[in-house]
Amino acid sequence: MTHRFPIRVYYEDTDMAGIVYHANYLKFIERARSDWVKEMGLDQNAMREEGVVFVVRRIEADYLASAKFDDELEVQTTVRAMTGVRLVMGQEVLREGEVVFRAEVTAVCMNEDGQPARLPAKLRRKVH
Repeated sequence: MTHRFPIRVYYEDTDMAGIVYHANYLKFIERARSDWVKEMGLDQNAMREEGVVFVVRRIEADYLASAKFDDELEVQTTVRAMTGVRLVMGQEVLREGEVVFRAEVTAVCMNEDGQPARLPAKLRRKVH
């Protein structure tokens, strides 16, 4: 299952050279993950109220090409691995089919005490 999320590059996303500032790719992939979770029917506000949140534990990123102002991008997210508390996702940012950024993101669930918590059952069922 691949989740697709469109992004348009705005002027505010670029640096002085007119290309997407490197940290903004992390924002783009975060938006895509949030959209993916919502599309699965998970309410992150309700999760937080119940004392459980998603936390990014690790990101490994490769910058492969430059995106520029007004480019139309697509973030593709796929699940690579899942345990009871950990979810590893591959995310790619594409421009017209060309991968410009690639990341592997490890997210975990934590409770309000900062201890690992099980991933929501709804997520585990839909991913497996």
